[in-house]
Amino acid sequence: MEKFKQKKLILLTLGIFSPLAFTSSRVNASTFGAEIFCTMRNGGNDHESSWEAAYSYIKKQKGGWFKVLGGTVTPAIKKAEYGRAPINIDSNVDLLSHVEDKSIMWMSHGDSINSLPNGFNKVAHTENTIHAAIANNQKKLFGVQFHPEVIHSEFGMTVIKNFVYSISKCAPDWTTQTFLEETIPRIKEQVGNKKVLLALSGGVDSSTLAFLLNKAIGKQLTCMFIDQGFMRKGEPEFLMDFFDKKFHIKVEYINARERFIKKLEGVSDPETKRKIIGGEFINVFEEESSRLGPFEYLAQGTLYPDVIESAGTNVDPKTGERIAVKIKSHHNVGGLPKDLQFKLVEPLRKLFKDEVRKLGAALGLPDEIIKRHPFPGPGLAIRILGQVTDEKLNCLRDADWIVRDEIKKADLYNDIWQAFAVLLPVRTVGVMGDKRTYAWPIVLRCVSSEDGMTADWSKIPFEILERISNRIVNEVVQVNRVVYDITSKPPGTIEWE
Repeated sequence: MEKFKQKKLILLTLGIFSPLAFTSSRVNASTFGAEIFCTMRNGGNDHESSWEAAYSYIKKQKGGWFKVLGGTVTPAIKKAEYGRAPINIDSNVDLLSHVEDKSIMWMSHGDSINSLPNGFNKVAHTENTIHAAIANNQKKLFGVQFHPEVIHSEFGMTVIKNFVYSISKCAPDWTTQTFLEETIPRIKEQVGNKKVLLALSGGVDSSTLAFLLNKAIGKQLTCMFIDQGFMRKGEPEFLMDFFDKKFHIKVEYINARERFIKKLEGVSDPETKRKIIGGEFINVFEEESSRLGPFEYLAQGTLYPDVIESAGTNVDPKTGERIAVKIKSHHNVGGLPKDLQFKLVEPLRKLFKDEVRKLGAALGLPDEIIKRHPFPGPGLAIRILGQVTDEKLNCLRDADWIVRDEIKKADLYNDIWQAFAVLLPVRTVGVMGDKRTYAWPIVLRCVSSEDGMTADWSKIPFEILERISNRIVNEVVQVNRVVYDITSKPPGTIEWE
C-alpha cells in the first residue's frame, strides 16, 4: 500500500465543511461533495504541511473550511438551489477546462458566498448563484458550489479529472490485482492462526470482505448472518445457499425474527425503531459470538468514507491495533459492550464503493451480489411507515418482490440505483369487483444515483409502471392503490423513514 501514499488530496466542502482524503493513485467520483479543492502537496496549505495535521487543525476551527480560508457565507434568501442548473463560465481556468458553457450541473445548497477569501476570483455563476465556482490560481485552490460527483452534472467528471490529473498531477495506477497481492499477505500476518468473525449482511461490502478473507485465511473465518425478520422476500434463503452451499464459506444462520418483531410492538417513531433494531442486533451478536467463539478478531467492511466520518474506534496501547467500539451491519447500528472488544480486521478501509465492486468481481462474486441494490440496515421495518406487524411485512414483501421482478424483466435493474416499495399507514377507499374496499396504498420508489448522496427519480416507461401497479393490486392482499414517488434527493431522501 506504500505506493498508494505518494500524494494526498483533500476535499473541503463549502456548505457542510466535511473533509475527505484520497490517494493520488485512485480517482473516485463518489468521494466528492460540494466543495473547495486544495492540494496538500508542497506546502499547499498555509496552516499545515501534512494531511493529518491539516485535518486536525481544521476540525478545531469554528465556522467551517470556507471561513478558515478567509471568506464569509450567508443564507441564500430566496436564492437557494436544488436540482439542475445551467452553469455560466466567466473565466477560463484549468478546473473548468473542456466544460461546456451553460451545461447542466447539480445544485443542493441554501448558502451564498458573501465575500471571497483573499486571492480568490469568481470563475462561474448560475442564475441563483453568483459564485458557482471560484479559483485561487496562485495557490491552486478551487471551489465549486455544485456537485461534480453526481451523474446529473453533465461535465462533473470532467471537473474532477481536471483537478486530479491536470492540477494535482496524479496518476491512475491503482489496480485490483495489486491490491490483492499486497492485502492477502497482510491479512495472514495480522491474524496468524486466530479465528475471525464477520457479521454478514449480504451487501456488496460484507460479501466482498467474506470472499477476500476466505481466500486469505480459509477455515479461520466464521460468518454470522442474523435474520432479524425484516429482509426482502427470499433473501435469507438465497444468502445461505449462495455462501454456505455454493461457495462453501462457513455461515452461521441466526433466526432472531420473533425477538425483533416483539421489540417493535406499538412503536411508530422511525428513529426509535432504528435504535431498537440496532440495540437488539448488538444483543444477539453478543450472545452468538460468545457461543461460537472465542474470537480475537472482528472483520468489518469499513470503507474509506467511514474512516473519515467515524471516531468510533479505540487503539490497543499494547499492540497498536484498532479495537471495535462500533460494529458495522449494513450501517453502524450501535456500540459493542465494553467487555466484548475485538481487534479489527478492515482490509477495505482504504477503498471506495466502486473499488469494492471491482474487487468483488476480481474475487469471483457474481453480478447478483456486486450489482445488488443498497438495502437499509433496519430493512423493511423502515419501509413500513408507523407500526410494524407480521401482516404488513408479508404485504410489503410481496409488493416489493413484484417491483424488483418487473424492473429486472424490463432489463432496467442495473440502470437504477434503488427500486423498492413502501407501505403507508393509512387506508384508502377503492372499488374492486362490486364492493368498496379500504386497503393500504403502496408507494413505488425508483431512483438513479452514483453514490446515494444525491438522487433523481427514475423515468420508468409508463407501460412498466402500469404493469407493476396492476400486478400489485391483483396479487397482493390488502392493497388497492399504487402511487409513484417523483421526488429527487434533495429535497427528499431516498428512504421514507
